[in-house]
Amino acid sequence: MKKIKGLAIAALMSAVSSAAVAQDPLDMVFTVHSGASNTFWQAVQKGYEDACAKIAANCQMVYVQTDGSIPEQVANMEAALARSPDALITSIVDNTAFDDVIQRARDAGVIVIASNVDDLEGAAGNARQAFVGQGFVPAGYGLARAQWANMPAEGPLHILVGVSGPGQNWSESRALGITNYLDEMIAANPDRAITYEKIDSGTDLAIVADRVGAYLAARPETNAYFDTGFWHAGVAGVLRDRGVEPGKVLLAGFDLVPIVLDEMDAGYIQVEVDQQPYMQGFLPVMMAYLSKTVGLAPADINTGEALVFPADVAAVRGLSEQGLR
Repeated sequence: MKKIKGLAIAALMSAVSSAAVAQDPLDMVFTVHSGASNTFWQAVQKGYEDACAKIAANCQMVYVQTDGSIPEQVANMEAALARSPDALITSIVDNTAFDDVIQRARDAGVIVIASNVDDLEGAAGNARQAFVGQGFVPAGYGLARAQWANMPAEGPLHILVGVSGPGQNWSESRALGITNYLDEMIAANPDRAITYEKIDSGTDLAIVADRVGAYLAARPETNAYFDTGFWHAGVAGVLRDRGVEPGKVLLAGFDLVPIVLDEMDAGYIQVEVDQQPYMQGFLPVMMAYLSKTVGLAPADINTGEALVFPADVAAVRGLSEQGLR
């Protein structure tokens, strides 16, 4: 029986290989809501390009000129659809802006996979076939819960939450997860003064440093800052310049870009969430390939909500520098 199963698997792999060789190279386009200078997306692009190389696909990754510009991203998707690709991979940062172009892509037989960010209603809200990325609300909740262990045990607490991209699904959902946990702690500690505030923090290290730095100057009683991206690393620089010792204002956020790991080593950032960007670039390509060559349907994949602490930095730094985490 084992021999028969082995022969069957070998036959299937041979059929897949034959299909790949027999047809023209697949044509794929990946449109995103970020500018090309964003460090996080370099890891996504590496995964995308590595996967495309493995199947000899013709692939293009298209960024926006203005970080977070939905109209630019829609225009890029329209341009991609006009060339009739086999697959369109995209980040869905808005619940309605992409519905029409994605539906037209599906009607034209284009494989559409969401990566990094999904419609808040998932498949019920958009015609995309699958989502590869993080569960944002649980990730935010887990981040706040982990950082809570570092909060002062007594006395009032005031916490700042930076909504990096107001109105964008990924940022609002992460912030919701963070504030859900903070609301639970407020309810669980009725005799303790626990407050929080949300601000538009931005998606640039210098801008976030200025905005949060100004807030901390006006509200020096602030105990912690949560960012919905990796831009709290800029806040660490502000604290250092002001002579504030590591841990005096707790910092936490998302993604293992090199500057974040540096600030974790320095003690300014206590906890981070990893969503494995390399997988968000690599896996959609493979799903599109399997759909096109052997008819396997794309499926949702959660790339994780792993918590990373300063003690873990040495183990993950090499992978981060290679663009693999």
